[in-house]
Amino acid sequence: MGESRGEPSTLDKTNEISQLSKRQARHSGTVPDGVRPFRPLWGYASFIPLIHLLAMLALVPWLFSWTGVVLVFAGHYCFGMLGLTLGYHRLLTHRGFACPKWFEHFLAILGVCCLQDTPARWAAVHRKHHQYSDESPDPHSPLVSFLWGHFGWLVVENRQHSRVDFYERYARDLLRDPFYLRLERGGLWFWIYLGHAVVFFLAGFAFGWATTQTLLGGLQLGLSVLVWGVFVRTVLVWHVTWSVNSLSHIWGYRNYETTDNSRNNWLVGLVAHGEGWHNNHHAQQRAAAHGHRWWECDLTFLTIRLLEAIGLVKDVIRPRPDLTDSLTESNRAH
Repeated sequence: MGESRGEPSTLDKTNEISQLSKRQARHSGTVPDGVRPFRPLWGYASFIPLIHLLAMLALVPWLFSWTGVVLVFAGHYCFGMLGLTLGYHRLLTHRGFACPKWFEHFLAILGVCCLQDTPARWAAVHRKHHQYSDESPDPHSPLVSFLWGHFGWLVVENRQHSRVDFYERYARDLLRDPFYLRLERGGLWFWIYLGHAVVFFLAGFAFGWATTQTLLGGLQLGLSVLVWGVFVRTVLVWHVTWSVNSLSHIWGYRNYETTDNSRNNWLVGLVAHGEGWHNNHHAQQRAAAHGHRWWECDLTFLTIRLLEAIGLVKDVIRPRPDLTDSLTESNRAH
């Protein structure tokens, strides 16, 4: 009796297990050469725990406000989706669409406010990930370990990522723009993050003072907006972004037989504004749409389509269902 339609055959399952075994064997569970010997990357090793501790102030009842809660979700869309997913990822890293420079720079600033490094370094690391996905040079493959893929790779120094040739190879196009070059120098990107946190506090303070007519009321709302709208939102966006690197390379289904272990993960797809349809993305890297089937909701692409409709973006690259174009030269060699 044949296999029921729409379900993978025993042979298909065996082939998938075989392909996974080959990918794991090729990776061998080893960290990239540039991190040995291990040395802490003190910037991230300090600020990741610090921001988590500051976010825990949300548990203090006096700092609760519905305004702050709303800002978490609004900020997840504004900074996390517009800044990182749409700006850093689909525009700057993969050039899935084109837009005016002023709008590109605006999106990049929103991404900087997520405290996930400069646009050029973020794009360079991600491009390297695609070139060596789930192989030893991959900066953050969870085949090393889940925690390594989720955030461990951030807190140790990868000396290869500090070399000039790393930027020359993976981010030359961005660093030709003086705007991105300035963000690389003097920690300007970090000061932008601090500056936006101050703006959140002052706006909350002013509104609280105006509505309660007391300094204490202003201070309470200002701190609430700071804790919820900046620190809690930052931690939320961090873990959503990190889950694409970890969960979406371990659990989920596959529409395309890529040579890495990328997966379409329902949970990450929903909370990460479409980024969790990760196998689709690895199959067609430049496509601005990551959801390739009707049920794969992709809020980021819906936003891109809206921006396209009003004339703010153009040359949107759409997925080709007949073509898997993501296999890099390195992957094809295998």
